[in-house]
This record gives sequence, structure tokens and C-alpha cells, in this order.
Amino acid sequence: MTADSDFSIKNPSKLPNSDREKRMWEKIRAGQAIEAPDEMSDDYFDNLANLMLQQADSELAGAFGYVPWIMRAPSTEEKLAVANIVKDEVRHARAMYRLLEELGIDSDSHVAKHDYNFRVDLRGDDLKNKRAADDRRVNIFYYPIDTWADFVMFQFCMDRGAGHQLEDVRKSSYGPWKREIERIFKEEMMHVNHGDYWVKKMALDRSTKEEAQTALNKWYPRTMNIFGRPKTRKNQVYKGYGLKQRDNEEVRASFRDEVRLKCSEWGLRLPDWKPEWEKIEEDGVISG
Repeated sequence: MTADSDFSIKNPSKLPNSDREKRMWEKIRAGQAIEAPDEMSDDYFDNLANLMLQQADSELAGAFGYVPWIMRAPSTEEKLAVANIVKDEVRHARAMYRLLEELGIDSDSHVAKHDYNFRVDLRGDDLKNKRAADDRRVNIFYYPIDTWADFVMFQFCMDRGAGHQLEDVRKSSYGPWKREIERIFKEEMMHVNHGDYWVKKMALDRSTKEEAQTALNKWYPRTMNIFGRPKTRKNQVYKGYGLKQRDNEEVRASFRDEVRLKCSEWGLRLPDWKPEWEKIEEDGVISG
């Protein structure tokens, strides 16, 4: 199995796969955590490594996207706040890469092969569900953050969306990931609160409300795309192994309902969003 085009991942355990699979199901059915590769089937290992690598790369790419806003933040207080947010995101990335190293994966070699500063040229259409490069970040992290409104709305939308996804990881069958997420989750909620403070402030100020609405129109649809298609075979596999708890659509609905409530309170209009897989092209083929 390859988690991306140039990075092979293989369970380092010397035990036969059948023995590991037996141990794994015994623990999962007993509600116990999986703690080491010797307790995982090859398929569980592959799916776990894929999910953790997606999170690690997203954390690192997110940190790099925030760095310019240390300099461009509107006050010295906010420069410090952004610097601390960047520090948090790099720590999250390092924590995830360390977990991958415990699975026998050379994280530094992986990171060295990719450009986490890379952002897309937005003269074309949005990526939607398409990938822009061969690292494993969620595709929303390929977009540039051009304004302060973009920065705080990214936190309001994307950090909130990530928080809803991490809720499932807090119940993960893989113990080391589950424990690390408790630390990451608390810091991510602080980032969401920072975004909420600024979006509310901008939305309730007549001079900046339109700017906040424009940023919401940009980042809300992009965040809605991060959750993926409903009822996918892959997500059923994740749920079966206890690596996820809910269907993608359930997580998206929780995010949407929370954002809708806050927008209603602050006088912002929730943008329309229709998934690519529900759009019918002229030839009758479902896109996406």
C-alpha cells in the first residue's frame, strides 16, 4: 500500500498477519485500544497510517499558510496570537509525525519530498475534491490566505470543521492517536474561538460586515468539501475498524448546523452549497 505516490508504508511487525488480525479483533470487540503494530492487521495498519498522514500533512501545511500573518496581523497583540497559533500547528504536525515514526515510518524523508508552502493559482476554478499535489494534506490547505478576513474565517470554518472530525478520533480504536488528539483538540478549539471572536466582531460592524460575508462565501463551501462523499466504502472500512465513528455526511451536518446558528446570530447569510456528486452535467453523468 502507498499512502501517496512516493512513500511506501508497511507494517514493521514480524508476526504473521493472521495472528495480528486475530489479536486486533479480540481487542476491538472487547472495546480495548490497539496500541502497537503487532496488534494490527495489515489492512488496519494501512488505513490508520493513511488517516494519520493526512492529518500530519494538513497540520504542517496549515502552519506554513499562517506564517505570513504573523507579520501582517493588525496589531502586536494579534501578531503574538498568530505566532502562537503557528507554534500550535507545527506542534500538532510534529506530534502526528512522531506517531507515524512509532509505526516505523520515516516522517522526515516524507516531509523532505514535498513543498508545504505550495498554494494553487486561483485564476481557475476551485479544487473542490481534486488534489493539487502529491502530499496528503486536505485540499483546502492548497488555497492561499490573502486577507485578515480570510485568516479569521479560515479558523471559523476550517478549524471548526477539523474539530468536528477530531471528535471521532477522540473515540478511535488506536490508543496513541486517541490520547494525542485530546491535547490537539483543546488547542484547536482555542483557534476556533479566535476565529469566532473576529468573525463576530467584523459581522457586527457595518464597516466590515461585507468583508466578513465575502470571506464566508469563499471558505464555507470549501470547508463543506473536506468531509468527503457520504456512505463511501472507505469510510465504512474506517468505521468497521473503529478509526471513525460516523459517516462523512453526519459530520458535515454537525458542522453545518453549528455554523448556521452562529451566522444567524451575527447577521451573516449562510452560502448555498451543493456537492459535486449531486450535480448533473449536460450529458447526464454525475460529476465529482
